[in-house]
Amino acid sequence: MKIIEKVEAIKNQDLTATENLEQMYSVIEEKNEEINAFVELDQARAEKVAKDIDERIKNGEKTGKLAGLVIGIKCNINVEDLIISAASPTLKEYQGSYNATVINRILDEDGVIIGLTNMDEFAAGSSTETSMYGPTNNPNALGHIPGGSSGGSAAAVAANMCDIALGSDTGGSIRNPASHCGVMGFKPTYGMVSRQGLLDLAMSLDQIGPFANDTTGLALMLDVIAGYDPYDTTTINKEFTPFIDDTTNTSLENTTVGVVKEFMEVTDEKIDGVINNSIDQLSDLGAEIKELTFEDIDLGLPTYYLINYVEFFSATRKYDGRKYGERIEEVCGPEVARRIQIGSYISQKEFSGKYYNKALQARSLLRNDFNDLLKDVDVIAGPTVPKLPHKIGETIETMDMYAYDILTVLANITGIPASSMKAGDVDGIPVGLQLQAKPEEDHKILSTMSALENI
Repeated sequence: MKIIEKVEAIKNQDLTATENLEQMYSVIEEKNEEINAFVELDQARAEKVAKDIDERIKNGEKTGKLAGLVIGIKCNINVEDLIISAASPTLKEYQGSYNATVINRILDEDGVIIGLTNMDEFAAGSSTETSMYGPTNNPNALGHIPGGSSGGSAAAVAANMCDIALGSDTGGSIRNPASHCGVMGFKPTYGMVSRQGLLDLAMSLDQIGPFANDTTGLALMLDVIAGYDPYDTTTINKEFTPFIDDTTNTSLENTTVGVVKEFMEVTDEKIDGVINNSIDQLSDLGAEIKELTFEDIDLGLPTYYLINYVEFFSATRKYDGRKYGERIEEVCGPEVARRIQIGSYISQKEFSGKYYNKALQARSLLRNDFNDLLKDVDVIAGPTVPKLPHKIGETIETMDMYAYDILTVLANITGIPASSMKAGDVDGIPVGLQLQAKPEEDHKILSTMSALENI
């Protein structure tokens, strides 16, 4: 049953919101001890919301787009009265005093928030191993990382613990775990979704987006959370056509798909084989395949991490232990400490020109060059992550961990929309196909995903 079909079943009373919630709780009780996707559940409030939805449907009252769907939320997005820790001991007792804009929009459309999902500490990671709650296991490749930093959200959807989950994507933190866990993940155009209420990692790069097992789940959530927010000045002030309309596409006639040679060259051969099969499917659906070259690929990671370090250092200055939480430097893990230390160093006046300002110049160059790359194509297709996920607990060098992001950071640097969907498996481990498009052409990505999904 597709997500849109489940909503219709709930609205027609073939399935109640309460029954849907109970089914999800039963899966969580069975699997969460092993998977560790959820770090806090909100059972009493969820049951009350589900019961209210059922009563309103019974009384013939109107219900929202998400009526009765069970939603997981990454634990760096504010939900009132829950512990919004960002998986860090810094905020281990910080109770959300308000709802983020995306949370209010979910509640307004009758989504049932079941709880908070695991993540890398302060979203600084690509494996969900740095969480104070312990690592999350990959439901579709047990013993391996689920990816990060939104690994708990991806794992929750992959394990059927919720219908849809929210994550945040700063350099691939939605797409990376979507690829490793074999689900769909979507990073919207920067500014399409409000970040008000998100504990930021790097404010010029962060974007909230959904995970689901099918395109109707992504589309329903995007139709709810996308749109202008007066409390977030970075949001785009325009009306968007419904994303749900993009989920019935069966043809890619008159669509040009770009394939970047360098993206395939940095990727493991076995993964390339799976991705090439997906590109053949795009061609079979009527798409014209166009080979592209992007020689600036090596600029992506250093540009991204230099900006990330400085913005993260700035964001963490409020965690000084005076108003709430602990002083971050005294309790944080090694990866968070590394980013704070480097960010502090390169923020100093004598070094900012040498590092940070150069990174901003490189960002402008990358944005211009990537816009040129997208000029004559509708979407770019390629691998989401260049290598398979390592085993939980395996020692990984810092630069090897950062290398997971080489193909995803470009979308954050340039602000364009990007997604990941399952392309196949390598050695029994899911592999994701990444799709990218011009700014505000998120619909083209979802439409392409739908065509592949409906084969």
